Amino acid sequence: MDFGKLVRQNIRDLVPYSSARDEYTGESAIFLDANENPFNAPYNRYPDPHQLELKAKIGALKGLPVENIFLGNGSDEAIDLLYRVFCEPGEDNVVSIHPSYGMYQVCADINNIACKKVALNDDFSLDAKALVHAVDDKTKLLFICSPNNPTSNSFDAETILDLVKKLNVIVVVDEAYIDFSKRQSLLEYVHEYPNLLILQTFSKAWGLAGIRLGMALGSREVIALMGKVKYPYNLNVLTLKFALDALKNKDKVDGWIAAVLEQRDLLERKLKKFRFVRQVYPSDANFLLVQVDKARKIYNYLVEKKIIVRDRSNVELCEGSLRITIGTDTENLALTDALMQYQRDFVDSCKI
Repeated sequence: MDFGKLVRQNIRDLVPYSSARDEYTGESAIFLDANENPFNAPYNRYPDPHQLELKAKIGALKGLPVENIFLGNGSDEAIDLLYRVFCEPGEDNVVSIHPSYGMYQVCADINNIACKKVALNDDFSLDAKALVHAVDDKTKLLFICSPNNPTSNSFDAETILDLVKKLNVIVVVDEAYIDFSKRQSLLEYVHEYPNLLILQTFSKAWGLAGIRLGMALGSREVIALMGKVKYPYNLNVLTLKFALDALKNKDKVDGWIAAVLEQRDLLERKLKKFRFVRQVYPSDANFLLVQVDKARKIYNYLVEKKIIVRDRSNVELCEGSLRITIGTDTENLALTDALMQYQRDFVDSCKI
């Protein structure tokens, strides 16, 4: 992979900002280098710009050295940085599957990059031939979310890897929901394919959406480029602390995952019994995509009951569907009770 042909010229030539902590590594008792307030420790100090301690812990969990790990303010920062590293505004383009996570398009619009969307097949599988056809000599990135949002399915690993081998672009596989999937992560292939980049997050299985911590896992060359462009202190000390504490409790996280999967299966069985439910799509994520009669009417009814789901009824291939996140047993019971009341009020009485 010749990254020189993919990276923007100004990024290749960029001299990154050097913070005070870049110029010194090791232990010290007195810091007089960064114009910090000497009071209110430990929050008076700038965080480690390279997040070495946290990366080492994550690396031990993922089986990667720190040089292959980028940490950002959610996966959204990593997505945006990829545009800024590889895509020349007004000239280059990216390819994304559709329907999928909306930030690929939003970041494209912000960075003035064309985003070419390739529709999934009717069964939500990848149209690999169409993806290959969509890539041209100005394409720099290909985004594949697997398990996908909102369709909730994973894609065949061999199909994705075949695209990685064939295409001279950075293939970004967004695995935000991988912890809930029966399929294995593609993480083991990042050493073999330097143009493969994996996105993962602490927001879903780890229950830490509030601290905004995302991971990009890939070749040293791509990770170094992202580190070159990011803001020096992109993660604050509170995010680092909460993440380090969370990594000490992997067993608890595994328990949460098991509970979500149990509740997902239970909720799926309950939803299939409602007469207004047409289909509950198979899920590899912590949510269900449910095709119903009168999706907007049901959505509004649930809002009145102070239960918020996501209306995806106007999304291509997801017409008439609601996306329902798996909650606690109490929350899921409140949902199904409300839907039972809806069925009595509008279905059984023929008001629908």
